[in-house]
Amino acid sequence: MDFEDIETVAVLGAGNMGHGIAEVAALSGYEVRMRDIKEEFVQDGYDNIEWSLNKLAEKDQLTAEEADAALDRVTPLVDVEAAVGEADVVIEAVPEKMEIKKDVYTDVEDHAPEDAIFATNTSSLSITELSEVTERPEQFCGMHFFNPPVRMQLVEVITGAHTSDETLDAVEELAEEFGKTPVRVRKDSPGFIVNRILVPLMNEACWLVHDDVATIAEVDSTTKFDIGLPMGALELSDQVGNDVGLHVLEYMHETLGEAYDPCPLLEAKVEDEKLGKKTGEGFYDYEDGGADIPRDQANEEVKHRLLAVMANETGKLVENDVAPVADIDEAVMLGGGFPEGPAKMADKAGLDTLVETLAEVYDQTDEERYELSDGLANAAAEGGFYGGDTEDAVSYDTINVERLEGHVGHIELDRPHRMNTVSTEMLDELADAIDRLDEDDDVRSLLLTGAGDRAFSAGADVQSAATNATTLDGIELSKAGQETFGKLEDSPLPVVAGIDGYTLGGGMELATAADMRVASDSSQFGQPEHDLGLLPGWGGTQRLANIVGEGRAKEIIFTAERYDVEEMADYGFINEVTTSDDLLDSAIDLARDLAAGPPIAMDFTKRAMHAGRVDEDAGLEIESQAFGHLFATEDLMEGLTAFAEDRDPEFEGK
Repeated sequence: MDFEDIETVAVLGAGNMGHGIAEVAALSGYEVRMRDIKEEFVQDGYDNIEWSLNKLAEKDQLTAEEADAALDRVTPLVDVEAAVGEADVVIEAVPEKMEIKKDVYTDVEDHAPEDAIFATNTSSLSITELSEVTERPEQFCGMHFFNPPVRMQLVEVITGAHTSDETLDAVEELAEEFGKTPVRVRKDSPGFIVNRILVPLMNEACWLVHDDVATIAEVDSTTKFDIGLPMGALELSDQVGNDVGLHVLEYMHETLGEAYDPCPLLEAKVEDEKLGKKTGEGFYDYEDGGADIPRDQANEEVKHRLLAVMANETGKLVENDVAPVADIDEAVMLGGGFPEGPAKMADKAGLDTLVETLAEVYDQTDEERYELSDGLANAAAEGGFYGGDTEDAVSYDTINVERLEGHVGHIELDRPHRMNTVSTEMLDELADAIDRLDEDDDVRSLLLTGAGDRAFSAGADVQSAATNATTLDGIELSKAGQETFGKLEDSPLPVVAGIDGYTLGGGMELATAADMRVASDSSQFGQPEHDLGLLPGWGGTQRLANIVGEGRAKEIIFTAERYDVEEMADYGFINEVTTSDDLLDSAIDLARDLAAGPPIAMDFTKRAMHAGRVDEDAGLEIESQAFGHLFATEDLMEGLTAFAEDRDPEFEGK
C-alpha cells in the first residue's frame, strides 16, 4: 500500500486512544470507520469526538463547518467486516493485553483487503509477535500515539522483524498527514523509545523513596524544579496511572530481565488500588489538593540518580540500534514534554559524573538496573552522546543560531515539541545570541523564526513559570523578558521575524520587537493574557501600540481574541503575507535585502525613530546629528557613485 492510495482508515477501539485517533484521522480528511465490541462503547466514542470537535470550533481552532465535516467522516460500527472491509489502513487501539490484541487481528485478517496495512497502537508490546498472528507481517507495524492524540505531537512508528520499508514509509507519511511528527523506532524493543525512558525513571523514583534515600517531596522537587521536567516523577506516575506503569514495567522485566525489577512501593500502590489521579489517590491525594510539590527540596543525589538511569537507558537504546541519539531526544521531548532530551540533559550534567553515580550505587546494591550500559560507556569515552561536538563556538539548548549567506544572522526558536514557548532558559540564550550577532562584523541583519510547522511561538511557558511562583518571581520574569526583547528591538541591525503558525502572547511580543514581519497565510495572532488574568509583560503594552495604534492595541489585548494574518496585515502589523511553503525563503530574501543596506544609516534610523516615540524633539535631534555624521562616511560616497553608475551599492559600514 502506497501512501497516496490511503483513503479510508479503520480504527479498532473507541476508548480514549481510539476515538482520539479517529478524530485526528477525520480532521485530516480521511474516511474513518471506528469500531468497538458494543454499540454503547462505540457511541460513547462518537459522542466524545463530537464534543471535542465542538470545543475546537469554540476556540476558533477550526470552523463549525470544518467540525461538522470531520464528524461526518466518522462512521461508528460494531460489525468487524463493515469496519475493515474497505480499509486501506487498520489502526488497532484496544486494551494493552497481548492476547486481546492477537484475537482482534485473527478476526480482522479474514475481512481486511489483502493490501491493507495493520498498525497497532501498543505502547510497549512486541510488534513482531503481534504481526506473526497475521498473514501479512511485512504490512504490520507499530503506530504509537500519545494521549490525548488530538493534542500530542509524537507518533512512534515501530518496525517489527518482518516489517517492510514500504510499510514504514507509508505510515510515516500518514502520521505527517495527520499533522504529527513521526519518529521511527528501528528495532522492536519493549517500551520503544519514550516509555523506555519514562518507565525506568518512574520506577527509580519509587526505589529512591522505598530505600529511604529521599522523600516523595524531595524526589518530585528535584525532578520538577531542578532537572526541569514538566512534573515530578511520582506525580507523572499518578498521572499515567500506577497500574499502567507497572504493567509496562512487568512486560519489560519479563522480556528484558532483572534490570527492570518493579519497585515494591509501586506494586503496593497498585495492590491497594491507589492508582493515581484516576482513583483519587496514588502518591498524592487528589481529593485533598493533589500534588503540592515544594520548590526548595531538591536533592543532588536524587538528581544524579534519575539522570544516570535515563542516560543508561539512552545508552541501551543507542547500542541496540533502536534509535539514534537525536531521535531519542526528539521523541522524549515530544512525547514526554521534556524541555530537552535525556541525552542532551546527560551531556550537560556530565557523563563522567553519571557513570560514577551508577558505579557507586551498583557497588552498594549489586542491582542490575545500575549496571553500566555499553552505550553510555562509549558515549562517556567520546565526550558525550553528541560526541563533544564543538563545531560552533557556542551551542544552545532552546535556540539554533547560524550565519546565512548575504550577511544574515538567523536565530531559530527550537522548542517545537512545546510550540516554541519561551522559557527563562530561552530568554537567556536569546539575549546571548543577540549580543554575539550584534558584535559580528559579518552580520548585518537578523532573522528570527520558529522551528516546526505549528508555531512561531505560542507564548511564554507560563504553566512552568507560574507553579508556586511569588509576586517577586513574576516581576523578575517580566523584567527578564523586557530586557531580552529590548535587546532585539535596540539591535543596531534590522530585524525580520519570519512567522509561520501560532504567534500568541509572549510569542507575539517577541515578533513585535522585530522591525518587520513576514507571515504565512495560515498564521494566527493574539495576546490572550487577559484570559489568564495576566497582561502582556514583555513590552507588549508599549510596542504594539507603536505599530498598530493605541486603539487597535487595546482591542487586541483587551479582547484576547485570535486574529488571522489578513487582519494583522490590515492593521499594519504584518509587512508581507506569503504561503507556509514560501515563508522561509521570503523572510530570508527580506533579511538579505536589509543586510545589503547601509549599516550605519540603518542603526541611526532605528535610534531616531525609537527616540521619537517618547520625545519628537529628541528624535529629530538624533536625526539631524546622524544626517551630518553620514555625510562623512564612505557609505555615502559609495551610494552616490552607485547611483551615478546605475548599479546596486555595496555598502561596507564605513
